[in-house]
Amino acid sequence: MPIYSFLFVLCFLWSTSLFGQAKSWVGTWYTAPQLVETTNNPPSPGLTNNSLRQVVRVSIGGDTLRVRFCNSFSNSSVTMKSVQIAISTGGSAINSSTSKQLTFNGNAQVTMNAGAIIASDPIAFALTPRMTLAITINYGATSTSVTGHPGSRTTSYLLAGSTTPTTNFENAVKTEHWYNILGIDVRATSVAASVAILGNSITDGRGTTTDLQNRWPDILSERLVKNAGTEQVGILNSGIGGNCLLKDCLGPSGVSRFQRDILDQPGIKVAIIAEAVNDIGGVNSASSATSMYNSLVSAYTKMINDAHAKNIKVYGATIMPFKGNSYYTSSSEQSRNNINNWIRTSGKFDAVIDFDKVMGSTADPAKLPSSYQNDGLHPDATGYKKMGESIDLNLFKDLGTPPVATGIVAESEGADTFLRNYPNPFTEKTTIVFEITQASYVSLKVYSALGTEIAELVGKEYPSGTHTVEFEGTNLAKGIHFYTIKTNAYFATRKMILQAK
Repeated sequence: MPIYSFLFVLCFLWSTSLFGQAKSWVGTWYTAPQLVETTNNPPSPGLTNNSLRQVVRVSIGGDTLRVRFCNSFSNSSVTMKSVQIAISTGGSAINSSTSKQLTFNGNAQVTMNAGAIIASDPIAFALTPRMTLAITINYGATSTSVTGHPGSRTTSYLLAGSTTPTTNFENAVKTEHWYNILGIDVRATSVAASVAILGNSITDGRGTTTDLQNRWPDILSERLVKNAGTEQVGILNSGIGGNCLLKDCLGPSGVSRFQRDILDQPGIKVAIIAEAVNDIGGVNSASSATSMYNSLVSAYTKMINDAHAKNIKVYGATIMPFKGNSYYTSSSEQSRNNINNWIRTSGKFDAVIDFDKVMGSTADPAKLPSSYQNDGLHPDATGYKKMGESIDLNLFKDLGTPPVATGIVAESEGADTFLRNYPNPFTEKTTIVFEITQASYVSLKVYSALGTEIAELVGKEYPSGTHTVEFEGTNLAKGIHFYTIKTNAYFATRKMILQAK
């Protein structure tokens, strides 16, 4: 074989996980965009022909990244003459030696048309988990209507004129809003995944401490990256303050932005829906409570079905108490209890995150504890910490595709579980047999030869004994596929071959 043919085969095998794991884009940071209210527009001197430094904290790390920008809600184009990214060293300062210029189709300058979302070219960057970054944009012409995220809970720095990575921003004008930045993605292996959270001001972090990144999704992210088995799970915060699920309140409705802010996120494997308190807050009669319940159930169900169609799990967060806030009436409380009961018992969600039970006062479950609230509706920093720490990290284990190698069967040591399928090879259907010696939660999944998840056949508790599951491969490409089993104490991968009749 000629040497160039050998190298081609070697590179192909590496990319298809025989010797290594294929990489793809996974989200590590995100903020939901909206049309910024005029009261939250950039302060003087404004964006046009000036420089804005914005600070963000990512979730997972990687060696290559890209940055996404958004002009979706503006009525005219926005020009970015240059964009740099660097490690933040606190406040407006950066480590200038880490600064790198972003390019767009090889160019430093780019113009975003009205309604556009763009991504930078990939760049090599040593990104570590929970790293704080500064994104500095030198603007040209901008739009009078601004796309951004008002509730950044993070200080941005606006300086007149153009800047370089060595420019001192100490005297910059400060503003607690983000403009035009949308997301950061990293190149990650197949075991990495992202979790996108649809939420309102409670997810957005109203009541947290400016610049401390202590929203409940931040607390969850800190725990995930430090926990074995979840250290490559990215958290994407898509909360918007004042947002409603069913209608446009502040920002577009949750149902209308579910596709962009949740389903379209790179590497997403789980969606968390933590919306509807702003909808329920308007309920003031028994009839409106019934109508609201029916509308919310319909909206939740559609979002769940849309996510499941893309093999994305959906976790439902219950709605927290708000007695003592202006939202509270006997009708709105009944509405909250009814929808929480549906979230817990309908079986529609893949899991439930029960913030209601976690955050309710022991003296009065309809209220937040006085030590965890600032207005009866929003927790303070201590309350958000409790929320983030209450979530079971096992919900986020093994979200990525287990690395499989062509021709290699993997099995955990000390295995006492039987796993086979017959017939093998098969033409249409095959039966997978597994035996467990003690009751256990069992996950059984099918993957393509490239490691793409095809189906989850089993995901539930089984008693000890021998069990069978039938798998139909009629619509699959012919060739090698894999199936994996995971129990409380065991993991194995087997190869099966689908052949033509």
